[in-house]
Amino acid sequence: MPLVQLIYVSSACKELSDDELDRILESSIRHNAQQGITGVLLYLNGNFMQVIEGEEAAIDETYSRIRDDERHKGLFVLARDVIPERDFPGWSMGFRRLTKRDVEHHPAFAPFLLGGFDAATIGARPGAVTEMLRQFSRV
Repeated sequence: MPLVQLIYVSSACKELSDDELDRILESSIRHNAQQGITGVLLYLNGNFMQVIEGEEAAIDETYSRIRDDERHKGLFVLARDVIPERDFPGWSMGFRRLTKRDVEHHPAFAPFLLGGFDAATIGARPGAVTEMLRQFSRV
């Protein structure tokens, strides 16, 4: 079965507390470990960007669950590609809550971050999205 990487952006229906984000992360880690999915979730000012990687059936099932989650809206898939290997093999679900300081320390990514993961801006540069996810998963 092919290995698939899916990247999407969405907006939270309301600003989420640290506790709510922790619960999302704990659930994601548990589910992803069972399904063999790796990835990273970024959160900035009520907006999400996530990359998930795994076997096609597991990605499709996980994305279906994500799509039906009522805690967010405006889901937009930036990329869904067959990949030769994982970009995030060590993360059952990496997480980073981005701050203004993160934006200041990564000026090359500021156009993608200042608008709250604007799908049109980000979608025009898919390679930059993957690099941004890599950079913020290392910190």
